[in-house]
Amino acid sequence: MNAESLSAYERVQKARETKRAGIYDYIEALFDDFMEFHGDRLYRDDPSIVGGIGVLDGMPVTVIGHRKGKDTGEQIKYNFGMTSPEGYRKAIRLMEQAERFNRPVLTLVDTPGAYPGIEAESNGQSNAISGCIAKMCNLKTPSICIITGEGNSGGALALAVADRVWMLENAVYSILSPEGFASILWKDASKSALAAGLMRLTADDLKNDGFIDTVIKEDDKLTEHIRKLLISEFHDLGNIRTEELLKKRYARYRKVM
Repeated sequence: MNAESLSAYERVQKARETKRAGIYDYIEALFDDFMEFHGDRLYRDDPSIVGGIGVLDGMPVTVIGHRKGKDTGEQIKYNFGMTSPEGYRKAIRLMEQAERFNRPVLTLVDTPGAYPGIEAESNGQSNAISGCIAKMCNLKTPSICIITGEGNSGGALALAVADRVWMLENAVYSILSPEGFASILWKDASKSALAAGLMRLTADDLKNDGFIDTVIKEDDKLTEHIRKLLISEFHDLGNIRTEELLKKRYARYRKVM
């Protein structure tokens, strides 16, 4: 089927495919070297968030993103990409480190949403997510977000308040899943395909509505294209004074929110 003819819900299904590239696939393809960091320095390490330092064309970059897993065993281990407070606190720690060393930040988003369990809530889930959003809003170094698969709810937004937001053509980005939307609106999750069509969650919709900057075609040269874009964009953003960068970021999100 031609990519342009896919419905919104068909794109949701493609965004959820386990065969899609995950964060380690992108790290291996985009960076010459990568050193991973673990833990939030408070409680534990959440494996659903990967974070560390990669080298992009000789430039150190802080990389942070969701990990879902490639099979059932991995998905259980990584909680299907649903992040707990410790994961968002790890992300904040790495962003603060990036500020200290003046490193740009790349985030890769692929999550059905933050983990909604009792333990996560009791450990400060809402505080961790809002803290991550606040950190990205005020980050004194350039940031780029790429939504590579699902980008649902605050669990995605926590890593997506960047200077530039890009999406793969079959990725989706929304306030919640179509199933959740249908359950709330019609009390019927089976109407998820109808919900997806109403939610304007596809890359093209979001580009037209001004929420993202670039739609990246998913072809054989995908990672090569992303690498070239990152090098060019980080170079351009790096030439903007910090005060101006923060003003532009503020204006960007005041415009769309």
